[in-house]
Amino acid sequence: MLKTKAVRLYGANDLRLEEFELPEIKDDEILARIITDSICMSTYKATIQGPKHKRVPDDVAENPVIVGHEFCGDIIKVGKNCDKKYKVGNKFAIQPAISDPANVHAAPGYSFKYIGGAATYVIIPSVVMERNCLMDYSGESYYMGSLAEPVSCIVGGFNVNYHSDPGSYVHKMGIVEGGKMALLAGVGPMGLGAIDYAIHCERRPSLLVVTDIDDARLKRAEQIYTVEEAAKNGVELIYVNTSGIEDVSGKLRELTGGTGFDDVYVYAPVKALLQQASDILGYDGCLNFFAGPTDPAFSAEFNFYNVHYMNTHVAANSGGNNNDLLEAIDKISKGIINPSPMVTHIGGLDAVIDTTKNLPKIPGGKKLIYTQISMPLTAISDFRELGKTDKMFSDLADIVEKNNGLWCLEAEKYILKNAKSI
Repeated sequence: MLKTKAVRLYGANDLRLEEFELPEIKDDEILARIITDSICMSTYKATIQGPKHKRVPDDVAENPVIVGHEFCGDIIKVGKNCDKKYKVGNKFAIQPAISDPANVHAAPGYSFKYIGGAATYVIIPSVVMERNCLMDYSGESYYMGSLAEPVSCIVGGFNVNYHSDPGSYVHKMGIVEGGKMALLAGVGPMGLGAIDYAIHCERRPSLLVVTDIDDARLKRAEQIYTVEEAAKNGVELIYVNTSGIEDVSGKLRELTGGTGFDDVYVYAPVKALLQQASDILGYDGCLNFFAGPTDPAFSAEFNFYNVHYMNTHVAANSGGNNNDLLEAIDKISKGIINPSPMVTHIGGLDAVIDTTKNLPKIPGGKKLIYTQISMPLTAISDFRELGKTDKMFSDLADIVEKNNGLWCLEAEKYILKNAKSI
């Protein structure tokens, strides 16, 4: 039997890094080595809620689950019932929203004993393959395979919005092509990915307004996704720091010429932002509440006068579907979009527990875990300072500075070769 090291959830705020044996795989299962797992805010929510979370089993105390659902790795053994489609040595990405009819909330990283991203080795159960949720990934870097999952959520967010023509009951799915779009609290990791996708996807807005109250994060976003790059793709991109504006809704509506926005995305679960989003919708505008709250009773005001007379509406999505992930993988593999700016911190498997429990308090974007190594969670921006006493960080600083300060394939190869094994 093969031993794995994994971070398992036993209950609310009860995460444990443990080593244990995996059973022999069945004929309809696959054994895999995990290389990368990016930590999602959804894992934090599952951690603080424990069995109260919809995806976490009630008996998690007796049957702990492996956490982490944004992972990528290698297939190392295939059950005989799976060997026609899946091959040893192939890289994979995974769609955790498996939509199992027998348990609609079940998902790798929340609900299973032997599969989750925060592990060295896992057993992929038959339901994942049956639902076509184990995807071939041909990209060279593993971290891009992990980031394909959050990118698929962004893709899903663009697809789930809907609109209609006056007098028609037919919903036209997706954002308004050539329309006016706003991303509120839009320069966090998912917001950055949304800017990238909005600029480079096939169905693009003509106006994209991105707001936040953190000037440093806004400036970083402007450096990565420039106004000039957006303009090349037919998108007028405007960044707005709303912290010093008295009438934010009025200012944002002014940027649309007074019409309001066709599509508004809220990337932080803040009541004031939802009120603001409601205020700036135009006729037939769709508000997408992308940021899932931790409070089951979370609510906010929405203008129902405009629902009646302006045909405004609300949508949301918790993850993407298989097609969204396939699109994400395709666009990442072809270099059409680059999710690297989402990553601001790197760590090893032994950094998962503290990082997950404190995720809302840690500034920056995605926290990327290399599950086969031991390393404290480290900000990419700290590499140079740490490099004064540690050659590994000095070398990593040289690599990322050549790449506009962003994590990259060269950095991944270096850390996998030189970091301490877990």
